This record gives sequence, structure tokens and C-alpha cells, in this order.
Amino acid sequence: MTTPASILLVDDDADLLRLMTMRLTAAGHAVQAVSSAEAALAHLAVRLPSLIITDVRLPGLDGLALFDEVRASHPSLPVILLTAHGNIPDAVEATTRGAHAYLTKPFDGKELLAKINQALVVNAPGPAPAGGDGAWRGEIISRSPRMAEVLSEARLVAATDASVLITGDSGTGKELLARAIHKASPRAAKPFIAVNCGAIPEALLESELFGHVKGAFTGAQGHRQGLIPAAQGGTVFLDEIGDMPLALQVKLLRVLQERIVRPVGSNEALPVDVRVLSATHRDLELAMAEGQFRPDLYYRLNVVKLRLPPLSERREDIALLAQHFLTTLAGRHRKPVRGFAPDALEALVTAPWPGNARQLYNVVEQVCVLATAPLVPLAQVQRALQMPAADVLNYQHAKQRFEREYLNQLLKLTSGHVAEAARLADRNRTEFYRLMQKHGLDPQLFRTDPLTAASASGDKKLSDESST
Repeated sequence: MTTPASILLVDDDADLLRLMTMRLTAAGHAVQAVSSAEAALAHLAVRLPSLIITDVRLPGLDGLALFDEVRASHPSLPVILLTAHGNIPDAVEATTRGAHAYLTKPFDGKELLAKINQALVVNAPGPAPAGGDGAWRGEIISRSPRMAEVLSEARLVAATDASVLITGDSGTGKELLARAIHKASPRAAKPFIAVNCGAIPEALLESELFGHVKGAFTGAQGHRQGLIPAAQGGTVFLDEIGDMPLALQVKLLRVLQERIVRPVGSNEALPVDVRVLSATHRDLELAMAEGQFRPDLYYRLNVVKLRLPPLSERREDIALLAQHFLTTLAGRHRKPVRGFAPDALEALVTAPWPGNARQLYNVVEQVCVLATAPLVPLAQVQRALQMPAADVLNYQHAKQRFEREYLNQLLKLTSGHVAEAARLADRNRTEFYRLMQKHGLDPQLFRTDPLTAASASGDKKLSDESST
């Protein structure tokens, strides 16, 4: 069962607070309602919610000051502002500083729920175990149900000595999962040694894995212990096992079957006690069919198979990972950046990520190094992703852009006559006025009389500023 999101409501209007609490509770959220910013700060000191919704105008400390306090202490905690028309400029400014959104009173209930769901998907902080029972997987930042299933199976198999084959696209964190399995296993106090079979030249891989004796080959000036014997009592992680040459696959199979290692050039076999975890992004069953991978080795390695989902299948984790990477990198590069602007974070969450978490790390490092403000803006993320602005529009933004352009065209066509424009749009005049107000459009600006248009230009500028 999914844990309900916890929402902190802040408003001094008791009736509105009661109505919103009922509506959000009915939508499946856990709601805590308070009537002042001071009470909200006291609540935050005890328990962090998933989202804060606050009125801008409050007695004592106002909603904008509350937002500033939240942004300073909890930069990834989303805040939605509720504002009257007179406070729109302040609310707009707050969104440029990191508020997730603002809604104008009276607001539509469906729009509020849409903003809440969007904020929870994109911004909501999630737990990242860092101690106690979660210490074994502390490096894996996730709140995705898909990852939870993988980690649950990993925890079960960790208690055994079974060989595990970890599959998944490049950059999904296969070595991190292997390390987590080792940490949760009875071998945790012994060495964990990772070997990338695809990165070591074929001529050297056997020597690297099994070791060699002096004079075994040109350049072998002394005895060298292999990586498998060096992991005695612990775990060996063979990454990109699908790239291992066939001749070496036979020797590895012998290690797994007989628990002995024969160094290159030696007649003596050494007993080894290691657990073997392996990983690949290749389709090993296809490789077997093509004669590039030995079936007997495959079945030895594949006692348990764990598949890591790509980042595109665990989008709940993108905001968590991005903030985690940013915090780490900001300290390393001595940058004052604390978080992402809401639209920048949304761009990260909706990006395709063919390179998975490794690509995300690189993008975050780039924006961190170039950051000049506490919040990373959208333009910087788009540049790092090398995508035009249109590519990162979500459905809601695309719909709003179309709506505004459509209304513009109708008003131009009818020279600002609202009744005629509403008739062409097949909408009643009241609804059409509401749509114009939503997008800050003034019909006066579309009238053919230049003096009328000039007198209304100042009002349009204010409307445009308040609608951005």
C-alpha cells in the first residue's frame, strides 16, 4: 500500500482551511493544517512534510517569509503559494526564487490537485536510508517501487552465497548494487574487488584475475597476486562479463566449479573462497546462441538474476538523485548552489536519460560547475541536456501555450470583440472572459483604434508579468 503524501496547509481563513483539508484528505493525502507561519515552522521542526501549501497573506510572519525560511533550510521541499490578485507580483517573484507554483484565490480544485500531484512527482523529498537497517544500501538513492522490488530481492540473496548476475543498461548502477549485496552479506568484513572485464586488454585479463609467477611471460619480473585470490573470503564483482574472451571463460568456470585458481605460469593451484557477482548490459542468451558465451558458465553465474531498471522507468528517483549529486558536487567544487528551480527540476525529470544515472551525474556536474546562483535555472539544465526549450514542455505547459496562442488568434481575427471570439470558439462569453483573464489577455489591445490600444498597453504589460 502506498504511503499517503503529507501536506502542511497554512492559512488563517478557518473555513478555507477546513474545506481544503476535506478535499485533500478525500484525494488520499495526509493533511496537517495550521493558521500561521509561526505554527508551520514549529511543525517543520518536528516533522518534514512532502509539500507545503501556504497563503501569502498571514498574520505575523507572512507566507513569503515562510517560503524563504523553508527554502533556506529545506531547498528541495516544494511550496505552493495561495495569493489574492494584489499579491500576484510577490508570488511571481517567489516562483523565480524556487516556489513550485502559485494559485490565485478563488482557485479551481482540480487545478490545485494537479499542481500538488506535479509537485509531489517532481520535487517531493523521499527517504534515503543512511544508517541502521538501511546502511547496506546507503549509496543507492531511491524511492521507486521498481527499485524497492530489486533491493528486496538483493537483500534476500545477500544472505546466501549464491552467484548473482546483475543485468541492466549502462549507467544504471550495477556496481553499486553489487557493493550493496556484499555489504549485506556475511562476507561484508572481507574485501570487495571490482573488475571491469571489458576495460582490461585480453592479453592481460588472465594475469589480472588469476595472478602470475616470475618469468611467466615477457615483463613478468616477479610474482603477482591476482584479483580473485586478493578477495579471499570476500566478493569479486566481474563487470561486463559478456566481454570476457571464450578461452578465459573456461578458466573462470573452473574457478567456480573447483574453487581453485592457477596463476599464469604456475603448476600450483591455490584454493580460493570468494563469492562471484557479475554484471552485463549485453543479452547473454543471444551471445550464447551466437557462440560468444559459454552456456555452462552462464548457468553458473546466473543462479539469481537481478535486473536494474533504466532511469526512464524510475522517474520518481530523478529529483532525489539530482539533488543528492548536486549537494555532493557543490561541496567538492566549492559552489554555493543549493538546489534546482522548479522548472529546471521538471526538465530533468522529463528528460529521456539514455545514459541513465551516469548521464544524470554528468549533467548535474556541468550545471554545478557553471552555477552562479543558489538555484540552478531551467536554461542551464537545457544547455547541459543539449535540448531546445520546446522539448522539455510537459503536457500542461504545452496546453497552456496552445490556449494562449489560440485566444490571441481569435481576438486578432475579431479585432478584440469578445462576443464574436467566444462564438467562434463555441464557448459562452463568461467562460471566454475567464480564459482571457487566466492568460492575462486584454481585448482592448486587439481593437483597431490606436488610441484605445495605447491606453491599454500599460495594463497588458502588468498582466503579462503577472502571468509568467
